[in-house]
Amino acid sequence: MKVLVVIGTRPEAIKLAPVMRALASCDGVVARLVVTAQHRALADEALDVFDLRPDHDLDVMTAGQSPSAVAAAVFARLEPVLAAERPQWVLVQGDTTTTMAAAVCAFYGGARVGHVEAGMRTGDLRNPFPEEANRALTARVASLHFAATGGARRNLLAEGIAADAVHV
Repeated sequence: MKVLVVIGTRPEAIKLAPVMRALASCDGVVARLVVTAQHRALADEALDVFDLRPDHDLDVMTAGQSPSAVAAAVFARLEPVLAAERPQWVLVQGDTTTTMAAAVCAFYGGARVGHVEAGMRTGDLRNPFPEEANRALTARVASLHFAATGGARRNLLAEGIAADAVHV
């Protein structure tokens, strides 16, 4: 089974580094690391701490980038990676624009999406902006939801996510 782990920011790198290492040690799993570089320097520093090197670097960081520009760049640059790698799963973490765009792109490409830190909600789609919308959009296309708390699990269930797709 092939899994792509997509990271764009320092928090994603910190939280997904142990997951990446665990996947790499699983028999029958080929794990590839994709870095979008939504936050280039901060994400790179975190990856260096964990001695992780990307298999693919989308290099989307530009000065003054908007969420729309980040999403457009991730869509354009991740699609050929998905076509070349043909993963069964794509793992994303949190609520960044990288997370949402990678999840939707993976869904469009036929891969299943696993969302780490799923189910966090404020109840206000614009607060925080754009993170709350990113969370909700990612939940719609994810096949597995890894919730950090029982409250996050309850949020997902209230949105119609199947109980067997949510893991605390």
